[in-house]
Amino acid sequence: MGDSDTIFALATPPGRSAVAVFRISGSRAREVLAAITMAPLPAPRKYHLRELCDPASGDRIDRALVCFFRAPYSFTGEDSLELSVHGGRGVISAVTGLLSRSGCVRPAEPGEFTRRAFLNGKLDLAQAEAIADLIDSETEFQRRQALRVLEGGLGRRVAAWKARLLDIAVELESNLDFSDEGDVQEAQTAALAANCIELVREMQQQLHASSGTTVLREGFTIVILGPPNVGKSSIFNALVGDDAAIVTDVAGTTRDLIMRALDFDGAPVMLIDSAGLRDTSDPVERIGVERAVNAAGIANLAVWLNSPDVPTAQPPDLRVPILHVWSKSDLLAADREGIQVSVHRPETVEELRQELRTRALSAAGDGTQGDLIRVRHKNALGDCITHVDSLRSNIERALLELAAEDCREATACLARIVGVGAPEELLDEIFRRFCIGK
Repeated sequence: MGDSDTIFALATPPGRSAVAVFRISGSRAREVLAAITMAPLPAPRKYHLRELCDPASGDRIDRALVCFFRAPYSFTGEDSLELSVHGGRGVISAVTGLLSRSGCVRPAEPGEFTRRAFLNGKLDLAQAEAIADLIDSETEFQRRQALRVLEGGLGRRVAAWKARLLDIAVELESNLDFSDEGDVQEAQTAALAANCIELVREMQQQLHASSGTTVLREGFTIVILGPPNVGKSSIFNALVGDDAAIVTDVAGTTRDLIMRALDFDGAPVMLIDSAGLRDTSDPVERIGVERAVNAAGIANLAVWLNSPDVPTAQPPDLRVPILHVWSKSDLLAADREGIQVSVHRPETVEELRQELRTRALSAAGDGTQGDLIRVRHKNALGDCITHVDSLRSNIERALLELAAEDCREATACLARIVGVGAPEELLDEIFRRFCIGK
């Protein structure tokens, strides 16, 4: 991948639509525009109606809305171009072929536009990741969380922490450089240590506030468990809203995990139906039971079902929170303790749904808490806290050289969050997950 290349991609989903948008970015964007429109360069940042033509044959391809963005006033920071054409498959194919044959541009790789925006200082790495999260968001709360980070809140917080570490570093380095001169005062140990304590407190508060952000981003995982024939698949279908899982009276019908991503009024939930837990000699069913237990091991919540027509069973030691539910409540002779659900009574299914939503919100939040939305953010800040705490300790013991090194390490940890000095391997891993055209 050459950062100096001019790239293009279809920025809208392929297939039939009213409008399709092509993006072009790089130093030869002007050349491309002149070649395919055979017209003077239009005024930047304004849409103009232009005929798109094949410069080799003169054939007209389409009438398009064209918008040119002059560097550095574009998303990528480079000369950029957007072509809004009709969204027919034939038009998309023709424009793709036209650009490919031009010799001026090459197809973009996944995330390459956003990567160039990051490399050109238009956004930091956390904001770049937030763009991917915003595109992938499926619920209101996921959208809200990604948008907050995209607006730069995390970057501003990191910049403020780095500025305070810089102040500490300046005083430490001054005392190290001029410690032999009589007019240089010794480090104000108490004040510097207090500053470190306050930094650690603020950082720990941010870690605590962000405890549910990764759950919100990835979805709150719920696995439905219980003995065979207690109605797991029926409850799963009722919560999903369609017949996703096969329901029969034959024990052991469900052999594999069935998963659906759901939106519980803004709260993202990954719901998993599983095989009935029992001892079995059937090798296929045994694999299903093992997968059910393994799914519970990585879930945020296990819903354990019992029903009045099946002997009551207790869940195994799952080491995850368990919600006990009675299914087939229309067969219950008397009220039982806990949530009671019948697929024949929609209000009971809604009661269960609201309980699951409440638990999901308790673990994940509503997208307004915390700025650290990825594991790497939290790991970097955790490392930073360790170095700042060591910095305080070394200041208190007057070990200024060690303290200065801790200060540098803490600053480097903060830089990791926003991508300063990020290795190519990390950038490759992050941006390859983007869609092409973004």
